Amino acid sequence: MQNALTGKRVLITQANEFMGPMLCEVFAEQGAQVLRSELALSDPAVAQAVVAQAGDIDVLVANLAIVAPSTPALDVDELEWREVFAALVDPLPRLVQAAVPGMLSRGRGKVLVMGSASALRGMKRASTYSAARGAQLAYVQALGVELAPSHIQVNAIAQNFVDNPTYFPPSVQANPRFQERLAREVPLGRLVGAREDALFAAYLCSDAADCFVGQVFPVCGGWVAR
Repeated sequence: MQNALTGKRVLITQANEFMGPMLCEVFAEQGAQVLRSELALSDPAVAQAVVAQAGDIDVLVANLAIVAPSTPALDVDELEWREVFAALVDPLPRLVQAAVPGMLSRGRGKVLVMGSASALRGMKRASTYSAARGAQLAYVQALGVELAPSHIQVNAIAQNFVDNPTYFPPSVQANPRFQERLAREVPLGRLVGAREDALFAAYLCSDAADCFVGQVFPVCGGWVAR
C-alpha cells in the first residue's frame, strides 16, 4: 500500500498516547496531512475546540486511551466508573458532532475509532474498562449504519496485544509472567506490531475501504476470533 491517503487531512486525537505516535507516522508516510491533538478530551468543551482548530478534515481518528483500572467488579466506585467513561466514551459523540457536519457538506468522510478487544472477551478485574470499550463499539456500529447513506464510513479497530506505549510498555513486555501469558493466550505467539496495526488503520481510512460501514475489526493476534 502506497500513498493511500494522499491529499487527505486527518485529525488524530491523543496523538502522544496509545496508538497515536505510530498512527501519525504511518498516516504521514501514506501521504496524509496529519493534524495532531495531544489534549485529553474528558472536558466537554475540548472535543469541539480540537475539531474547530483542525479545520476541514477528511478523516477523524478517535484514538482515546486511559490507564485501565484493575478493580474487582464489586469494588468499582462511582468515581472510577465516571472517570473511565468520561475519557473513553463521552468524547466520541462530541467529536462526531463537531467533525461530521463538515463531512456531510463535502459528501464524504471517514471516522475510525481505535478501540479494544477487551469488549469482545471477558477479562477479570476489567469490568469498568471493558464496559467503556464496549460502549465505543456499540456506538460505532449504530453510527456506521446511520451515516453510510451519506458516504461517510465509520468503523473501529478492537485491539489487544498490540505493541503500544500505553498498555504494553517495555517494562510489561519484559515481565516473564506477561511473556507466559502471551504464549498461552495469543495464537500469534507475539504482540501485533504497532506498524502492522497502523497500516491496517490507514487502509480503513483510505478510499479503498469505502465498502466497510459500522464494522468492528479485531486486531489481537487471534486472542478473539470475532
